[in-house]
Amino acid sequence: MTSGQATAPAPARPAADPGTGRDAILRAARRAFTQRPYAEVTIRGIAADAGVSPSLVVKHFGRKEELFNTVADFGPAAAELFDAPLGVLGRHMVVTLVTRRRELQSDPLLRVVFSLGNRDERSLLRDRFQQQVTDALTARLPGRDRALRAELIAGHLLGLGATLSLHRQGAGADATPEHIADLYAPALQSLIDRP
Repeated sequence: MTSGQATAPAPARPAADPGTGRDAILRAARRAFTQRPYAEVTIRGIAADAGVSPSLVVKHFGRKEELFNTVADFGPAAAELFDAPLGVLGRHMVVTLVTRRRELQSDPLLRVVFSLGNRDERSLLRDRFQQQVTDALTARLPGRDRALRAELIAGHLLGLGATLSLHRQGAGADATPEHIADLYAPALQSLIDRP
């Protein structure tokens, strides 16, 4: 191309949520539903935490029950995490998890950890995680001990998310998703490949 030619503009990408829209509401709702009993969570409280009006929460998600169901849905995250051939699945899961954490500014799976030990509606988070993540992965794995291996892989993914959360300014913050996968994915892949 010569210097006199204009380049075509890059295709428009959706603007990142600046913290005042749908993604901010979801982050606030995830915190609220995983840290407090369902009955104590209010649309008004979620809106205040997200820095938006309660009417915007209702516009995006409807009633509290519908918002909770959105928070408790691990299906889209699991589908994205498991969308690779078995031979490269470990690496794909690590790269996808780290990339999505950075894009969304939250972990797609880690919220289930905060539901442990609670007996109210938050048990739905655990049930959905079991069905949509662990059971879905079990169904993909060949060989013996599939359910146990799927649980261990899920534990590895949760551990990675917890570590990256704990060390937000640590070495992992500067590492590329691919470099993290170079170090972390072999352990996952050995569980995937085990006969």
